Amino acid sequence: MSTDSIATVEGRRTSRIGPTIMREWRTWPRQIARGWRRSLQFRTIVITVALSAVALSATGAFVSTSISNDLFNSRLDQVLIESKRAATAAQAIFDSSDVTGQAASLSLQNSVNNAITASTSSRLVALYVTPGRETGPNSAISFSALKLVDVITPELRKQVSSGSDDQSQYWQSVSLRDGQSAVPGIVVGTPLFVPGAGEYELYLGYDLAEADRTLVFVQQTLLLAALALSLLIGVIAWVVVRLVVEPIRVAAETSAKLAAGELEVRIPEKGDDVITTLARSFNGMADSIQSQITQLADLSRVQQRFVSDVSHELRTPLTTIRLAGDVLFDQRESFPPATSRTAELLHTQTERFELLLSDLLEISRFDAGSAELETEPASLVHLVEDSIDEMSQLALQAGSELRLVALGGYFEADIDARRIRRIVRNLLGNAIEHGEGRPIVVSIDSTATAVALAVRDYGIGMTPEAASRVFDRFWRADPSRKRTIGGTGLGLAISLEDAALHGGELELWSEPGAGSCFRLTLPRIKGRPIGVSPLPLPPLDADGEAQTHNAFGQQALNGDKT
Repeated sequence: MSTDSIATVEGRRTSRIGPTIMREWRTWPRQIARGWRRSLQFRTIVITVALSAVALSATGAFVSTSISNDLFNSRLDQVLIESKRAATAAQAIFDSSDVTGQAASLSLQNSVNNAITASTSSRLVALYVTPGRETGPNSAISFSALKLVDVITPELRKQVSSGSDDQSQYWQSVSLRDGQSAVPGIVVGTPLFVPGAGEYELYLGYDLAEADRTLVFVQQTLLLAALALSLLIGVIAWVVVRLVVEPIRVAAETSAKLAAGELEVRIPEKGDDVITTLARSFNGMADSIQSQITQLADLSRVQQRFVSDVSHELRTPLTTIRLAGDVLFDQRESFPPATSRTAELLHTQTERFELLLSDLLEISRFDAGSAELETEPASLVHLVEDSIDEMSQLALQAGSELRLVALGGYFEADIDARRIRRIVRNLLGNAIEHGEGRPIVVSIDSTATAVALAVRDYGIGMTPEAASRVFDRFWRADPSRKRTIGGTGLGLAISLEDAALHGGELELWSEPGAGSCFRLTLPRIKGRPIGVSPLPLPPLDADGEAQTHNAFGQQALNGDKT
């Protein structure tokens, strides 16, 4: 491979690494937020370290301020003493001098300057004539350090010039230039009186660089100590919280496994502390729950087996009874009226008994978890058309008219045709039973992920309490109501199980006096999510009291079968 090729590969590798790092950085806030929500240990450590940092910051700020004030006050006392000593030395020289003339004044000025610098550590000295107070030939005495020219404020000069005697001292905090940087300082002003010259003002400047360096060192020490202490507190909190949270985490994981059906899991019991007491109580509760669940499961299996065995055992005598009943039913016209009616009743109840046995067997398969789907691509519209043709004669006898509205076309879906036909027949039978002779509309629609059908009747409807129990086994909304179809009371329960077996949903909307609407939604492809159902529930005409007020219902009722 050539050098250019290697360089190109390295460049591509670098270009891939860059976006990867950026993506990882972008995910950090989400990871932190997820850790904050899910981890009690992380939350406790963060809160402990944060509160400790706040407490340490407040303590450090207080200590830093106290030390700063102490350093300043200590330096200020020292400065005032030195300034007082220098002013006394200067005033003594002025009092003992009787020279006149400019040359003598310059000599006197040098003597005063030397005396001041010998009496104090400051090398920033300024001596000004008080404005308007010159009285003699020595009034030319005046000198100033360049660093003090701009820092002596008019307010300080006004205070010094108004001083009553040379015992008065006035000071002010200033900022002194030290090369390119500025350092804190203090300027002390003292009034002086020069015989034969008048009133003067002596200013001495002192920098606080040493105190400032001391304060910075103390602050840095406090900051490092606070960081180290925060880290130490975080480690201690992690150890303590881990000791406390770890048993809780184990208990939470054990509870989740127990809720998921792993009835054998238990919390380890170590020691005699409160956590162990909790573990012992939890394990006792788990033992009791496991025992109860095992007993209920055994009882359920016995019941399922009993129903299945009885249903199978009854099939043989029922077949014999059915054959004999058919013979009698075929010859009923040759019997006396009472015997003929008895043959008809025997035939009808035998059919109902046979249907009940079939439903019981189907329910037992669902309870045992042995029900299986035999899916194949099929058109829901074709299945509904076949079911409507089968039920149309029964609907006409009840005075109802069946209408089909296929909004979504004839799209196929992976379904078990036998089970879907059974659901449709159950829904149509329920609508005919409670439709009060009014029209029944069957709507079908589809999306890219789901197909749905809705069976809408405009009969008596149901109360919310009745609607919540409509899928219960052997439950009837109105036990006194006469059955015209002769169902077993298991049809809707089996339909709900069939829909769930497909990964779909069977839902109900109903209002007293406004009718009912059952909606079945199935996935287009087995195992895929449904998403949003293609048909609305409540239906579009749910706010009307009759189908004549609904444009959609009018289209279904007045038009031909789509």
